[in-house]
Amino acid sequence: MFAGLSVRRGLMLLLFVSAGSLGCVARPRTVIADLPLESILDAPARPAAPRRIAKKPVRDKAAFPQSWTPEALPRPWRWIVIHHSASESGSAATFDEWHRARGWDELGYHFVITNGRGGDDGSVEVGGRWTKQKWGAHCKTPDNRYNDFGVGICLVGDFRKGQPTVAQLASLRRLTGFLADRYGIDPGSVIGHRDAPGTATACPGEKLSRHIRDRLRPWLTKRAAAK
Repeated sequence: MFAGLSVRRGLMLLLFVSAGSLGCVARPRTVIADLPLESILDAPARPAAPRRIAKKPVRDKAAFPQSWTPEALPRPWRWIVIHHSASESGSAATFDEWHRARGWDELGYHFVITNGRGGDDGSVEVGGRWTKQKWGAHCKTPDNRYNDFGVGICLVGDFRKGQPTVAQLASLRRLTGFLADRYGIDPGSVIGHRDAPGTATACPGEKLSRHIRDRLRPWLTKRAAAK
């Protein structure tokens, strides 16, 4: 019986040595229970990984055209008066010819926003009156204040029956926002031609008038309140 046990122990020892020669010896393990308590408690804590904070995208603030800020001494503008041309096509040059033919000194508006027929869709054309900071000839009233102190903007098109293009409305928003900021014009003073007291006209047409009332003025008001 003892001889059998010796044989078995010899075989087990032989297998253990053979396994070691083949590289299968288990790696020594450290048992935490066998470590001194102080070595666990006093170990420096691993610093937490730095938290990544996503950067907010920087909104691109494109510069306004230099022609919108003339070198001439600015007038004390108090209103922005919006018109339509009541024509399917046109441009600042076209309307300048029309106005001169009526005996006016030059284009009556300060800005014209074209619709793709006579100028690029949504292009803001600057008239000579704006460059010189000259009174307008676009909104006659008994006291003439909307000409004297009102910036005239004309969108090409007939908005009694059609709609301004998306590009025209985007340019109108950008231009009126610029003018309101620079000259301190109140959103309530951004009007359609027919809103001026003492006028008898359908200009700028029902479609554009509704946009001014329901979209443009509320946007300008919200924008002013956020500053």
